[in-house]
Amino acid sequence: MYKAIIIEDEYHLRESLTILLEIVAPNTIQVVGFAEDTETAVKIIDQLQPDLVFMDIMLRRGTGFDVLSQISYKSFHLIFTTAYEQHAIRAFKFNAIDYLLKPIDADELRLSIQRIADQQQLFIQGQQLHNFRLDTQSMPESIILPTQEAMHVVKVKHIVRCETSGSYTTFVLHNSKNIIVSKPLKHYEEILCPPHFYRVHQSHLINTKYVTSYSKEGLISLQDDSTVPVSRANKEAFFKLMRDNNR
Repeated sequence: MYKAIIIEDEYHLRESLTILLEIVAPNTIQVVGFAEDTETAVKIIDQLQPDLVFMDIMLRRGTGFDVLSQISYKSFHLIFTTAYEQHAIRAFKFNAIDYLLKPIDADELRLSIQRIADQQQLFIQGQQLHNFRLDTQSMPESIILPTQEAMHVVKVKHIVRCETSGSYTTFVLHNSKNIIVSKPLKHYEEILCPPHFYRVHQSHLINTKYVTSYSKEGLISLQDDSTVPVSRANKEAFFKLMRDNNR
């Protein structure tokens, strides 16, 4: 029996999917929670630690991708449910089991659940059920940062932090060199992912390996002698990430 959470901002669609699951997988899926906005979704995923998440992409106060960038608990199967086909490629970058277009077809839903069972056989008992895009193995060794002067090839491990201002992002490297690119931080957030990197604030993404201290008040000190804030919404998840990294 898989514990499932449905992340969907329309009540009638949440109810329809719940009923459909009872029909196609009555002895396989147990729906244990719902969310209609990004903040609630992050909380219940981390609290309930489901085996399976059905995730709509367009939510209240953000997107399903925003949820995936903020959660701490990641050991679940992921199925996107959406009316927007143009998000499919990005969805599969998160290693989603499937991408179901609304209205959801019963046979397609049944096949998606079967894929979970098939994938489950690939893992040793006790390991994570599913590692999606946020896993560290997805990060490249180097990235290219284009500026007006040159194309800079930078090793990911040398990036201390990133700070965004409008449509520009400043990369601060371990040798105190700064590189400014004319792209927003969101462009790099999917590449520089947890647990090594974490977006602690709307304006700041940091390399957790360079953290020297962090206070309960929400200030993070880094090895380049800088101090960055962690937002109230991200504080609890960041503290948990740091504890997990140091076990």
